Amino acid sequence: MKTITESDQEFCCDIKAPCFSTLTAGEVDLVKTSRTQVVFRKGENLIKQGAYASYILFVSSGLVKQYVEGDGNHNFNIRLQKAGDFVGLSTIFNRATFNYSVQALRETVVYLIEKEVIANVMKQNGEFAFQIGGRSGMQENDLYDILQNLIYKQMHGKLADVLLYLSSEQFTDEELFPLLSRKDIADFAGISTESAVKLLKSFARDGIIALEEKNITILNRNLLLDISKRG
Repeated sequence: MKTITESDQEFCCDIKAPCFSTLTAGEVDLVKTSRTQVVFRKGENLIKQGAYASYILFVSSGLVKQYVEGDGNHNFNIRLQKAGDFVGLSTIFNRATFNYSVQALRETVVYLIEKEVIANVMKQNGEFAFQIGGRSGMQENDLYDILQNLIYKQMHGKLADVLLYLSSEQFTDEELFPLLSRKDIADFAGISTESAVKLLKSFARDGIIALEEKNITILNRNLLLDISKRG
């Protein structure tokens, strides 16, 4: 982790996200003066589950993995977040600690913004509050979908969902699979690494995917969708 100052070449003076465009000049200045710009190297944790939350994070560039830590080495991956995404929105709404951890999958630049500043701007600017609330609501809906899949689907369906998510349009500009281990994929599906490896090989034998070292290529998306629906 490295804090970036205005004298550094990689310092960014702008905060680029659609929701920030609704702020007045004074509100933009307030957010800018409350932020700290930090770069995280691959594998570093941006936040730690259970840590005190005095700020939220805005991803300026890079890619991160959000996950819940379990006992021992058992984690569950919730989602990936990239440039333009907020991390820790739930802490604005009366939550004192982070309830998940976030790790950089490659070099990632974030703004640490004091959450009290964001809360005050939300009180002043209804359009900004609406957009922040909408993002938080979408994340909550995603969690319900994830929970439903974990409860009701078998391993084939769970893994199909993960492959569909990681190859979806929102990540078309990313080469994700080389950045993820087989354990990462298993932790998205909520299954063991051994089961994930066996199922991936089974999908490859059936011509649904192609495996080449860490990379995974989707060959038959319609069949994956069918497996997902059948669960």
